[in-house]
Amino acid sequence: MFQHNSVNLPILKKRAYNLRWATVPEGVIPLTAADPDFPSAPEIAEAVANFAKDRYYCYAPPDGLPECKESLANFFRTKRNIPTSADLIFPVDSAAFGIYLTCKAFLAPGDEAIIFDPVDFLFRYSIESVGGIAVPLAIPAGTAPVDFEKLEQLITPKTRMICLCNPLNPTGKVFTQEELVQLGDIAIRHKLIILSDEIWSNIVFVPNKYVSIASINKEIRNCTVTISGFSKSYGLAGLRIGMVMASNKEQYTKLLDASLHNSTIHGANVLSQIAATTALNQCGYWLDGFLKHLQAMRDICVDELNSIPGFRCISPDGCYVAFANIEGTGKSGSEIHELLLNEAKVAVVPGLKQWFGNGAEGHIRLSFATSEEILREALSRIKNTINSL
Repeated sequence: MFQHNSVNLPILKKRAYNLRWATVPEGVIPLTAADPDFPSAPEIAEAVANFAKDRYYCYAPPDGLPECKESLANFFRTKRNIPTSADLIFPVDSAAFGIYLTCKAFLAPGDEAIIFDPVDFLFRYSIESVGGIAVPLAIPAGTAPVDFEKLEQLITPKTRMICLCNPLNPTGKVFTQEELVQLGDIAIRHKLIILSDEIWSNIVFVPNKYVSIASINKEIRNCTVTISGFSKSYGLAGLRIGMVMASNKEQYTKLLDASLHNSTIHGANVLSQIAATTALNQCGYWLDGFLKHLQAMRDICVDELNSIPGFRCISPDGCYVAFANIEGTGKSGSEIHELLLNEAKVAVVPGLKQWFGNGAEGHIRLSFATSEEILREALSRIKNTINSL
């Protein structure tokens, strides 16, 4: 399923937008947005086609199709050890919207929310879009300890939320249970909401173990809103399907009201809900194969990056992105990005504040969710270009 001949470049060059094959010049290899180069599991396409052929595309319930909600609940009960139920979960049109929605539901203008640094720009964007203030906490890559004393010092009377991204994009850090307990205890002590973004939670490499913070104990769970999606695990980014899980009915009502689903202004696409349900119920084998392939690609990517003069890359515990420190080259992330695009014909994401925060300075991010042949060619081009400096 994950051999080079599975990658359909002609289709990708027509359909893969968001900094990828359809948007880069001919001949450029994009290791940019975290979106697989492989087609999704065949069962997903079959389920969507079977639903569509009846030619009825009716409204779904505002809080989602019952079969979708139940499959989500079953996933969190069996795979994440969270005692939840379908009536605490509803599908939304992406995990990104889930992050925004949670900020909208629980932040008022002037409220503060703590975000990690570096982290995906969507956290800062969502907080600021509802009038909140994003307060960054530096989180080191790898196994370096998290400064929980500093985290507590950042809390003020205006703080309402801690945004947890686990695994952490872009560094690939997977938080340990001990770290999650400390974070949860701080949230309880200060009566804060934990926004737990778990979209990368299926992409965790052995021997690391993933723990959902809501699974730790009832007190921590009761202040946690869990968000996930299907773009990273199952290649469904264009279907725009995610989910939000509350921990109690009060949270759930607040989230559903804020979503505007009841008004039909917003809502998760019915075909996308069919795709998500099928992914959870039938496509575990595909995800297992994808993860095995990704672990091999991670090792190749990290080894090759660390062999390039001026590059240093900590092996990610999760996510299929490598976050390479390029300070040894004497150039900025933007300069390396331009050099690689123009000379190596490889597109990467520069470590700019607009993408990941100030903590990304001096880095580039590369996605390795592609075939071994494409990845090796891109890394060879990068190495040759840097060696020629």
